[in-house]
Amino acid sequence: MKLSHLVSGFIAVLVGYTGSVAIIFQAIDTLGATQAQANSWMLALGLGTGLSGLLLSLYYRMPILTAWSTPGAALLVISADGVPMSEAIGAFLFCGALLTVTGLTGWFEKLARLIPDAIASAVLAGILFRFGLGVFSSMEEDFLLVAVMCVTYLAGKRWFARYAILSLLASGILYCWITGTFQTVAAFSFSVAQPEFIVPEFSLIALISIGLPLYVVTMTSQNMPGVVALKSAGYKPPVSASMTVTGLATLLLAPFGGFTFNFAAITAAICAGPEADENPKTRYKAAVVAGMFYCGFGLLGAAVIGLFLLAPKALVITVAGLALLNTIGTSLNAALLRSDDREAALVTFMTTVSAVSFLGIGAPVWALLFGTATSFALSRSANSSFKRAS
Repeated sequence: MKLSHLVSGFIAVLVGYTGSVAIIFQAIDTLGATQAQANSWMLALGLGTGLSGLLLSLYYRMPILTAWSTPGAALLVISADGVPMSEAIGAFLFCGALLTVTGLTGWFEKLARLIPDAIASAVLAGILFRFGLGVFSSMEEDFLLVAVMCVTYLAGKRWFARYAILSLLASGILYCWITGTFQTVAAFSFSVAQPEFIVPEFSLIALISIGLPLYVVTMTSQNMPGVVALKSAGYKPPVSASMTVTGLATLLLAPFGGFTFNFAAITAAICAGPEADENPKTRYKAAVVAGMFYCGFGLLGAAVIGLFLLAPKALVITVAGLALLNTIGTSLNAALLRSDDREAALVTFMTTVSAVSFLGIGAPVWALLFGTATSFALSRSANSSFKRAS
């Protein structure tokens, strides 16, 4: 185990929590959960994410990070108002069953194999691009903090590349501590969270309005980008097996608040990139570290969220953006390397960056469709067939 594994694993968890905790608490509040149930939700989400990622990463020796569905949590905020908690739990179980069946049948893995490498790289670059832009937009919020971190990053890349990200994180924390910019939150106790079982009820309305959309959102906005992230890093992920594991984890933990588990994309890119380890064969150890952190934070329940709310937003965004900088550049290079694929890759990249969404389907899926269609339209075989037909 290397220091880079520890740093990358921690940063992945930091980004995972800070990017979604506010939405999760909104979802919990929408469903009218008690404090005990809120603690149980955070326990289930932390353990489900940590253990499934640990199992998959250790068994397949790949940085297979899993995550809860942040778009799914946002969906709950919109769709679950007025729905009893027990019926929502029934909808979570329905979604988990659909995910498990999808993994067992293997159809999604066959679909993922059809994605060209250039298109996959362009999607990943587009997904991560906003994190890179976030470094510069954060300068409006706290210029000196971002400047200190950027200078530290450049110095690290120049003289101690192996510890550049660790130095970056340390400099940001030190600056915030010296200047007193850590936010104050209400006191919280570090007690171990207790699971709170909620007896599920199955309502046709809840299954249609929550369970089915939750499955669609998870597949299009989480699982597809997650597979793309690993493919772009040079791995051949066990898609069906991984989806079966995350589906079963959802079925097991849904009654305790684990609403959906799936492939991670952004956090997976942190652990699957060269910053985590120069050797692709041992990068899985960073994912193992992330899994252990998720389990530890999950055991602390909702209390741990106070820790993540302490850090200024600019600190988290800058750490994520600079940690992903290498991956963004590598993905863009791979996407635009071949002239035959360049236009299709650009269409894919720009569609992803646009964050366009219609019919309830997010930009990454539309990017794959538009990019693949462009690739086919401009391919020589397609043009030759068209000429012969004429």
